[in-house]
Amino acid sequence: MRRIGLAHVTAAAFVAAAGCLSGCSPAAPPTATSSPGAATVFAIDADFPDPDVLRVGKNYYAYATNSPASNVQLATSSDARTWTVTTVDPLPKLPSWASPGKTWAPDVSQVKPDVFVMYVVVANTKPALQCIAVATSSSPRGPFTPAGTGPLICPDGEGGAIDPATFVDTDGTRYLLWKNDGNCCGLDTWLQIAPLSRDGLTLTGAPTKLIKQTAAWEGSVVEAPTLVRRGSSYVLLYSANSYADGSYATGYATATSVLGPYRKHPVPLLSTESSKGRFVGPGGQDVVTTADGHDLLVFHSWDPAFVYRRLDVLPLSWKNGEPVVTP
Repeated sequence: MRRIGLAHVTAAAFVAAAGCLSGCSPAAPPTATSSPGAATVFAIDADFPDPDVLRVGKNYYAYATNSPASNVQLATSSDARTWTVTTVDPLPKLPSWASPGKTWAPDVSQVKPDVFVMYVVVANTKPALQCIAVATSSSPRGPFTPAGTGPLICPDGEGGAIDPATFVDTDGTRYLLWKNDGNCCGLDTWLQIAPLSRDGLTLTGAPTKLIKQTAAWEGSVVEAPTLVRRGSSYVLLYSANSYADGSYATGYATATSVLGPYRKHPVPLLSTESSKGRFVGPGGQDVVTTADGHDLLVFHSWDPAFVYRRLDVLPLSWKNGEPVVTP
């Protein structure tokens, strides 16, 4: 996913500014509220792309791609709908092998009561690719400290790796999903999965390729995997098409086994068209289950002027093991 965070520029200047990778986002936004069960539009009405949400007890933590002030953005909430962006950088120091300025799409999971693991995309110095790093902390607020001496995942023959996401199956097996960054260099983009060690710090098996771009609405890229299980169905949500305009959308595929095969739903779950323009280019999604057992779809979408990607929240329901949203 190419992540442009453009602040205080006109829509006409959007293409010219495309070299500004997540380094031009606006200042921290005010909080926003909504009635229970309703969609939260502009839950964070400023640049907060590629959200990942973690619930710890009754508290919620949202992480996002870098801003000018921090490697990773952090927002907190007591209800997953009203958010406050903090001044805390949960990843204050990058790995020694990484370059600053292109730190994308963090994913944080809890592996023990006092152990949290962050997977995050960083700019590898050599080879010069986006790759996935891992870091740990005793608190969801951080500070997270990089672990290991190099990237966790960095397939240079596949264009690197971005968009990490964790999944824990009902038997306790922990997995990491990602996308090889093939669209950086004319290659296919595969959503992939591999098992993780119990501490979440190493892969314990070879990756399995799940899906790649095949449908017309997906354009030349699929990315941002999110895996959930409901009943006997594994549901792989993902984003596709150009993140930089209204063609970006959220789709899904289902399987009866965690490793697939996955069957794609033929049309997007959420798109600019299906929301009648309410959400422009909705994607970078995550699913969080609230303390009272309700699922929410958390995602970003463009503001009307294509200046920044805000955080939005929709109720997520299920029918016969497949996701349903009403934008």
